[in-house]
Amino acid sequence: MLSHLTSSDSMLGNAFPAFDYALTPWDGPDFLPFNPTSPNPVTSSSASDDPKTTPAHQKPPSDQSNRVVSLMEERKRRRMISNRDSARRSRMRKQRHLENLRNQMNLFRVENRELNNGFQFLLHHCNRLRTENEWLRSERTMLRQKLADINQILLFRQLQPFSTAWPCNIVMAE
Repeated sequence: MLSHLTSSDSMLGNAFPAFDYALTPWDGPDFLPFNPTSPNPVTSSSASDDPKTTPAHQKPPSDQSNRVVSLMEERKRRRMISNRDSARRSRMRKQRHLENLRNQMNLFRVENRELNNGFQFLLHHCNRLRTENEWLRSERTMLRQKLADINQILLFRQLQPFSTAWPCNIVMAE
């Protein structure tokens, strides 16, 4: 129900005419539709026949109205310029951030490639050592077997008396 009431309703009147122009009293005396320091201040006297007083429900003069509108347009223009600059700075920050991320990604790729190459080298070296280790173990087994054979031969010779005849030279009498 209150939404249908406007500040121009004759029953209510407007107690705050400065708010009709989207300005507040704290915006300063230059932005108000009336100037409190003007030579014709608005008073609350009951002398309505005094031509120097202005009733509160009247609109401000057109030059002050134009001034308020131009001030509002100037504020809007400055705000748009500020927003554009802010958006441009934000885009530049985003672009720098993306460029930094790309550079960091490239560095990580190079480092990853180097680490992968090092890993492949170590893997190849490990496989080569494993193969060499297996070969050495098989050679050790073979050498142990030869050493065991030689020890057995030496032991066999120590147990037999020294004879000039070899068992293969002895003919058995039949």
